[in-house]
Amino acid sequence: MANHEILYLSQADVAQVGPSMSEIIDALETAFREKGHGRTEMPPKPGIHPGGGDNFIHAMPAYIPALRSAGLKWVSGYPGNAERGLPYIAGLLILNDVDTGLPLAVMDCVWITAMRTGAATALSARYLARSDSSTVGVLGCGVQGRTNLEALAVLFPLRQVFAYDTRPDVAERYAHDVSQRFGLSATAVAEPRDAVTGRDIVVTAGPILKQPHRTIQAGWMPEGCFASMVDFDTYFHPDALAQLDLFCTDDEPQLRHYQAMGYFQAIPPIHADLGELTIGAKLGRTNAQQRTATANLGLALDDMAVAPLIYQRAVERGVGRRLPL
Repeated sequence: MANHEILYLSQADVAQVGPSMSEIIDALETAFREKGHGRTEMPPKPGIHPGGGDNFIHAMPAYIPALRSAGLKWVSGYPGNAERGLPYIAGLLILNDVDTGLPLAVMDCVWITAMRTGAATALSARYLARSDSSTVGVLGCGVQGRTNLEALAVLFPLRQVFAYDTRPDVAERYAHDVSQRFGLSATAVAEPRDAVTGRDIVVTAGPILKQPHRTIQAGWMPEGCFASMVDFDTYFHPDALAQLDLFCTDDEPQLRHYQAMGYFQAIPPIHADLGELTIGAKLGRTNAQQRTATANLGLALDDMAVAPLIYQRAVERGVGRRLPL
């Protein structure tokens, strides 16, 4: 053990060597195909809740044999951090050698979490959204509002985005930034309904709350719309959920685990998980009129699909700091 070293990668290191969004979507598709065939190992994530409320710190282990990837993410989410000038999400990821079990790397997980969550939305949309979807409504204009749009822009011919945030200045800044980055027509809207009605895709990306504020009402989502509920069912009134033709998730056992904790108390029946959609075991959208949605929970599988790519590139480019174990 005296000669064994781990590679430490800071948030800046991870961002420097991180793969493109297109590559991350491809990596997640491989991981979910393996999941669909029952060739992955991922227990529901346990968590603790310091300070109560909606604070959480979760342990997220996963093993993907086909990618020779095993490890754990230790990640926190504190909604009150914005008032402290701190990020909502923070944490570390440990990547292990699958042959020896020894840790290979410890890396910041913030960039990974942001990018793989957006990629999971896009991968779900591949099966649940209309292929010609061109308008997006984003509710919650933080990190996830940006990376989800980035991922959707890889797979869909996006033209317009309508942005809502509880802080109008944040929505205005978001609209300016994404119009410059992606060449889209971007409009900040004053009311949440304006980000939903008439849109092809809707992304809700606020803080995850055990007691939903239920802002999105029945009748807001048009026929043919797909919604990605990044913040669980926080934004959706049960009557709006009841209008969905297909409700999916990335992992049903994980969702049932959350239900036992008090989340997802008024959701419709689960049609499929993302692994089933990816391998064709269950069909996604079958006509242009269906209202569809996914509540992707954020899986360790996503992280372990991306971490080996980051580790390999960091080693190849000499990025990071070697530390004795």
